[in-house]
Amino acid sequence: MSALARWFQANGHQVSGYDKTRTPLTDALEAEGIAVHFDDAVDSIPAAVRQRRDQTLVVLTPAIPKDHREWAWLRENGYDIRKRSQVLGVLTAGHRTIAVAGTHGKTTTSSMVAHLLHHAGVPCAAFLGGLSVNLGSNLLLPPTGEAHVPIVVEADEYDRSFLTLHPEIAIVTSTDADHLDIYGDKDALVESFRQFVGQIQPGGTLIINHTADASVAAAVPAGVRVIRYGLSPEQGPELYADHITAQGHEFRFDLHGPQGTAAELALAVPGYHNVENMLAAACVAQLEGVSPEKLQTAVAAYRGVKRRFEFILTAGAGDGQKVYVDDYAHHPREIEAFLRSLRTLYPGRRLRVVFQPHLFTRTRDFAPGFAESLSLADEVVLMDIYPARELPLPGVTSELILSQITAPRKSLQSREEIFANTETQSDFDVLATVGAGDIDQLVPRLKNILHLRWNGTQA
Repeated sequence: MSALARWFQANGHQVSGYDKTRTPLTDALEAEGIAVHFDDAVDSIPAAVRQRRDQTLVVLTPAIPKDHREWAWLRENGYDIRKRSQVLGVLTAGHRTIAVAGTHGKTTTSSMVAHLLHHAGVPCAAFLGGLSVNLGSNLLLPPTGEAHVPIVVEADEYDRSFLTLHPEIAIVTSTDADHLDIYGDKDALVESFRQFVGQIQPGGTLIINHTADASVAAAVPAGVRVIRYGLSPEQGPELYADHITAQGHEFRFDLHGPQGTAAELALAVPGYHNVENMLAAACVAQLEGVSPEKLQTAVAAYRGVKRRFEFILTAGAGDGQKVYVDDYAHHPREIEAFLRSLRTLYPGRRLRVVFQPHLFTRTRDFAPGFAESLSLADEVVLMDIYPARELPLPGVTSELILSQITAPRKSLQSREEIFANTETQSDFDVLATVGAGDIDQLVPRLKNILHLRWNGTQA
């Protein structure tokens, strides 16, 4: 939503909006001249919107509840109201679209694609679902005078939003079950991915993870090329990595695929899952004509997305090193990949994970999976469920996960308990905060607490 707001602002439109709570992102939008209000009241709708109905476009996210007073007033008064996905579909129509879909990995992978092309000098634009560290934004505008450039888009499967897109190149990172509150079961989710890849333009390309449901690749139109990718040739993909090594926070590997080989790629964002994400992104860069030499320098320059394996604080070295990492993972598979990567980077170190479950339905549907993946840690601290758009469900609390965790230590804690225990307890070497809710609001204070403990000074 914020990327769309920035796009309209950059194209000379007056933009205003509502959000539930003030965040650093809304502060940034206000600093850029976009008016944001936080109370659901018709009187808070800007006068220009109320007075110029025929000149106003209302863009809506599915997260807004139907009993929202402002939305109800706008509906009743005949405003042109479009879903975010509909607007994105209109903006990308007529452009060479590179769409990145998948139940996890799409934000990181789409940011990788945008960075690789931009760094290599390929004119492009991008709408991302997270803040790219390299770009300093979730929006990449096309160069001045370059109207018809490729557009990189994060294609969201929630509410079948990605079905408004008709890409030339599509990436599918995963088709694991998620959003079952919308789809009902995994079969319906997979069917939506089949519909998505069925909309790839004639002569286009699908780059799909080899673990994705096989029926998805089979649904591409005639003449669409399919490239499967994975971490090793033994898994059967045409696009793969080998000679993978972890050196400090850096993963090094060689890329092999139908577009050629790129040797000694150095990825500063750690994790085997990120090596996989970079394989798909690098393949897009190769398809867009980026040379092996430019690809190598672009991969080395990639710095990730905010809240995706984000190193908040490090102190010391060797066996005495202390680390604090923050990550957006909110699905069992994502958490497992994140924690296994931490174990690879810091073998034998004591790992404490603070996790905030996201959505009552997701907690209900995946509690055993959450418990299994979180049990990779030495200690698990759970927060209450972040409800987002949902109302509570009977019997669904964080205790549902906690009771199944097998880690040596586990607890359910409030925010203040987390802060207090972080100040007094020293029985961990690596701290990770994990989740898609508002757990990121804990990060600044935890960073200050740990900086004082580990370095003797405030951050």
